[in-house]
Amino acid sequence: MAITKEKKKEIISKLKNIFDDAKTIVFVNFHGLGVGDTTAIRKELRKNGISYFVAKKTLIGLVLKDKKMGSENTVFDGELGIVYGDDNIAPAREVYRFSKKHNDKLKILGGVFEKKFVNGEQMIELAQIPDMLALRGQFANVINSPIQRFVIALNQIAQNRWSEIIKT
Repeated sequence: MAITKEKKKEIISKLKNIFDDAKTIVFVNFHGLGVGDTTAIRKELRKNGISYFVAKKTLIGLVLKDKKMGSENTVFDGELGIVYGDDNIAPAREVYRFSKKHNDKLKILGGVFEKKFVNGEQMIELAQIPDMLALRGQFANVINSPIQRFVIALNQIAQNRWSEIIKT
């Protein structure tokens, strides 16, 4: 269905605001994603403070070119949606998590990270970074590990001494 010039201007204005305000933008191909799945992902993303917007590729391309974020050969295949938010990693992580749950019906094509265009592989690498809670847990485990080994060694020494005392 054709879009009027006024509607295109409105969409371009919204896209420019998104590109200005969002810390991270993920470009996704949603080919094969049903209405129920689309509703589910929108609901899940909203819970995490992330938004999902679908626009024509040509309009997104115009904004990318205007913002000098993409190159001339930035081409996206299939249907194109953008997922964006204020967190640096959360939009990519949530899309990646959803795509794994739903047999890759939603594919990461690339994105904008720190106001620079990145390809799909780089965006997937960003998506695989654990959230802050998991990173804190891993850090605590790393800090705790030497102490834990020290306590185990002390316990072993104490058991050896105790067994020597019992023998005598």
